[in-house]
Amino acid sequence: MENKQVMKKTFGIMTAITMVVGTVIGSGIFFKPQAIYTATGGKPGLGMIAWLITGLVSIAAALTFAEIAILIPKTGGMVEYLSEVFGERVGYLAGWMQVVLALPAMAAGLAVIFADQVTLLTENNVTIPVAIFVLIFVVILNCMSSKVGGGVQVVFTICKLVPLVLIIVFGFIKGSGTNTVFTPMVGEGLSPITVLGTLMVAILFAFEGWTNVGAIAGEMKNPGRDLPIAIVGGVSVITAIYFIINLAYLWVIPADQLAATSAPATLVARHIFGDFGSILITIGIMISCFGTCNGFLMSGSRVTYAMAEGGKLPFFKFLSKLNKTQTPANSIIFTGALSCIFALTGQYNLLTDLGVFSSWIFYTLTFVAVIVYRKQRPDIKRSYKVPLYPIIPILAIISGIFVVLNQFITATMLSLGSVIITLIGLPVYIYMNKKHMSNS
Repeated sequence: MENKQVMKKTFGIMTAITMVVGTVIGSGIFFKPQAIYTATGGKPGLGMIAWLITGLVSIAAALTFAEIAILIPKTGGMVEYLSEVFGERVGYLAGWMQVVLALPAMAAGLAVIFADQVTLLTENNVTIPVAIFVLIFVVILNCMSSKVGGGVQVVFTICKLVPLVLIIVFGFIKGSGTNTVFTPMVGEGLSPITVLGTLMVAILFAFEGWTNVGAIAGEMKNPGRDLPIAIVGGVSVITAIYFIINLAYLWVIPADQLAATSAPATLVARHIFGDFGSILITIGIMISCFGTCNGFLMSGSRVTYAMAEGGKLPFFKFLSKLNKTQTPANSIIFTGALSCIFALTGQYNLLTDLGVFSSWIFYTLTFVAVIVYRKQRPDIKRSYKVPLYPIIPILAIISGIFVVLNQFITATMLSLGSVIITLIGLPVYIYMNKKHMSNS
């Protein structure tokens, strides 16, 4: 009889909350204020409110996502949920999107913003070569072993909190507090509804990571009780941190100046700490970006490996090979190569908006899947059910549709590119299925 290993159930509520917080907080809070206040026409009101609205949307989305994550605890996550409910083709497209688009684009965007800080410090335009160097370096680290890649993630997760705390504390102590915070809402001639959609796409990148919450369910002592508390607690803590640090930014620098700089957190740090202090804060922010880049590259390579292992990708034999340290090195190199191609754009906001838009198409389908699965399989015992069903799932679905449609209207070419690249997965799926059948 096979001796199957089972993960120990050791996580309680506090551990789960800290895991959610550590996974989500990345670079968005340091750099998205530029995109946010540019979209509002240099006015602070709607930008601040959007952080709260997006936090509530993320809570509703994560509460909904958790139900199906606990019911279908399979490797592959969203790919498996959508395959189970809507069929293999939909699940395949979700995986294809993550492999060739969302996760490499996110990793590339983080490498670009890291490189932007090097350009800022050295006053030399080295963004693209440094971004590619960072990605290659991350690939090398991850190919050494999963332990090295995981260790990098832990260390950099801790380090990313330092600049956040320093800016919040000293921003309120040393800032003037004379800048407006909640008025005016947007600049003249701008539609608040249209602007809100643009803001939500930008801010959702800062919340990216809550979809991984189902991954810890198998190690929780009481997931049915503790997981929703961890989600609400974790995302609420993140929302509070994001709101407070944005308040600290405005306490020091007005919104129109934050819109005019590619490194708003560094500008605030320079006002608080002077040139030397701002350099230290910038290095701390770069550490945060590097760690988050590492996380997205790790995630992307694992999704690639999981799909290749199932024979679902071209060159699956190559991509599913493990090296001597039992690490999916070929999948890591593949994800890194795609990230390098994306990094050639040198556009942080474009790359992260692309990743968010692509992902939220399938997040929204997953919210719909929760309602559909209740009708398909009412007999399954659900240790956790979405509270206030069906209100919260419907809120998550409406929010997802709003984000996707608004982005399609305001950034049509980017959105069309995302949809076309995703739909290329259909002929690939048909080809791989035929190949599999002919070999069986």
